[in-house]
Amino acid sequence: MGLIDTHTHLDFPDFDVDRPALLANARALGVERMVVLGVHQANWQRVWDLVQGDGQLYAALGLHPVYLDEHSPAHVQALRDWLARLAGHRQLCAVGEFGLDYFLEDLDRDRQQVLFEAQLALAAEFELPVLLHVRRSHAAVIATLKRFKLKRGGIIHAFAGSYEEAREYIKLGFKLGLGGAATWPQAAKLRKTVARLPLEAVVLETDAPDMAPVMFAGQRNSPEHLPRIAQVLAELMGVEVQALGAASTANACALFNW
Repeated sequence: MGLIDTHTHLDFPDFDVDRPALLANARALGVERMVVLGVHQANWQRVWDLVQGDGQLYAALGLHPVYLDEHSPAHVQALRDWLARLAGHRQLCAVGEFGLDYFLEDLDRDRQQVLFEAQLALAAEFELPVLLHVRRSHAAVIATLKRFKLKRGGIIHAFAGSYEEAREYIKLGFKLGLGGAATWPQAAKLRKTVARLPLEAVVLETDAPDMAPVMFAGQRNSPEHLPRIAQVLAELMGVEVQALGAASTANACALFNW
């Protein structure tokens, strides 16, 4: 099917014991390319080293809001230095993961906003798409994106908003990342929203090792699970899984200029 997993954390220690076997198995199952996202300054080198060992892995580098207390203004400058050094490299595909997290109440929202806007500015400067973490913060993210008007758009990772919010993102040139969350029957509102989304607006993802689908509940998530996730999502959307796979791959390729 030639699937693309647009959001993984394959550099995490969770995969240290079997990473090569996992990658081989994922490809045997049809998951050809995977994006590995950096989340703080300390893991960018690990992400880059990983993708340099595999031509079908791609890197995104960013400062995730959940690690807010680990970030400093110097790390924003360091991110700019990385993006400048790697500008034009075929395996640097985006800025991310970053965004706004209003679910964790101890994360200062003003500091998050400053960090969010600094990284949007870098994405604009280097003309890269963005891979965004958005948790209970859709209104603030949409308002900010309307101000920045990014040329390349990006992906709203693990989209769990309303249909109206989905429409706002689509108008701004963004794709909606769909993964394991919608496979859970308990996610009734999300499943209803997914059923209404147009194929040209979605990309597939796992967020491995997190957000396992219901059929692998309690297990480490993996790009190997993407075909099974795609099957459930296709059923929700009322399309053949081949159609969803082809559309999501085409959408990701267009976004990343692959």
